[in-house]
Amino acid sequence: MINYNGKILSPEEANLSIDNRGYQYGDALFETLRVINGKIMFWEDHYFRLMASMRILRMEIPMSFSPEFLEEEILNCVKENHLENDSARVKINVHRLPGGLYLPQQREIGYLITVSSLQSPFYIENESAHEVELFKDHYVNSGLLSSLKSNNRMINVLGSIFAEENGYDNCLLLNEKKSVVEALNGNIFLVKGDVIKTPPLSDGCLNGIIRKNLISIIGKLEDWDLKEESISPFELQKADEIFITNSIVGIQSITKYRKKEYVSAKANNLRAKLNTHARLG
Repeated sequence: MINYNGKILSPEEANLSIDNRGYQYGDALFETLRVINGKIMFWEDHYFRLMASMRILRMEIPMSFSPEFLEEEILNCVKENHLENDSARVKINVHRLPGGLYLPQQREIGYLITVSSLQSPFYIENESAHEVELFKDHYVNSGLLSSLKSNNRMINVLGSIFAEENGYDNCLLLNEKKSVVEALNGNIFLVKGDVIKTPPLSDGCLNGIIRKNLISIIGKLEDWDLKEESISPFELQKADEIFITNSIVGIQSITKYRKKEYVSAKANNLRAKLNTHARLG
């Protein structure tokens, strides 16, 4: 069951118009959430990122879109899918209502909430190999728009096809300045000794929720030094660890890039801290 503009429907009943601006122009945003036993992980962070993104795209935010309203809408949809006592992946799509060409005739929005099940209630270590390569066919543009979770994900689609065709598990994306920005499915962190680096938002990386929370966690650890700095491709093979973060998997360690193989000690340490942070948040 899905939530389409506040109504619980079957997927067959929720037919989007061919004039939907998300389809026609990519005039849409999405937010992916993790729900555990009826609790939305990092809900406040997700909510304010969604609201900020809608404002940046000049969408008209409904007066009803309070944190309490949307939380109830999400959890009702989770309950309708009989996952209120389990782990669930929730996706919220927000699109501007139909009308106009590039210039919309209106600023109001519609929304769609979908739910699927997850296996684990916590972020767990994935011990399987995760080999990556640079995707250099196309580049992420540095700047504010690239930090939003808009429906314009063609570079992620093409990078995923490239990875599958060449036997990689993931790809790292570059911006027009040839700096490493992120992975196909999340932010990246590079570890060298006690220094942990992640690209700044100005480089064009996604304004990730787990990225934000890890920055907060690492900032409180006396022995580790966090830096938000551009990452050169040449730094990848000198790193001790590289890991990817997103709201669904939490932390995914990269095991190999070209001839370099990586450990995952700090990633595992941070995963434990992230699980604790998520439960207490």
